[in-house]
Amino acid sequence: MHSVIRLTTRQRRQIRDRLRAARGAGYCKRLVALLELDGGTPVAAVADLLGVSRQSVYNWADGYRAAADPDALQDRYGGGRPSSWTAELRGLLRAALRRRPEHLGYVGVNGTVPLLREYLGDSGGPRLSDDTIRRHLDRLGYVWKRSRYVLPPDPEREKKTGDPPAVGGAAAAERRAGGG
Repeated sequence: MHSVIRLTTRQRRQIRDRLRAARGAGYCKRLVALLELDGGTPVAAVADLLGVSRQSVYNWADGYRAAADPDALQDRYGGGRPSSWTAELRGLLRAALRRRPEHLGYVGVNGTVPLLREYLGDSGGPRLSDDTIRRHLDRLGYVWKRSRYVLPPDPEREKKTGDPPAVGGAAAAERRAGGG
């Protein structure tokens, strides 16, 4: 299926040099795997030693063989999906945060994340999720609190909670006054 890797003296020295300078554990494992395979260690033993599958060891050997360069075994991060936040969209958000919703043409006294989402979408931006907008607000240093519903004061509260009766009642008050 796959042949065991054989390194030249120059390749072995190059891999050892990279191993001394390597920072990532994954890259170190791949380099050690090459050296072990070159030393005659079976693929299954290398996989057990490094805590990986045999297929990983085969993939590393094939990758090295294809490039003949240890750097081909370094981690490659794709960076994920490109950000939806363009400079124009960031500017729209900042402008929206400086104005009240009614000045932006929306009904509402306070700004909300769903309102911002709608405004940005109506302004030609992509349809972003509430969480995406919240994360960006956090990056901009905004503290976003949900408003808490507060009941208006009860106008009849005084009638409902009259003064507590005096200790001992009316008879005790009369006695204190000297009436009996």
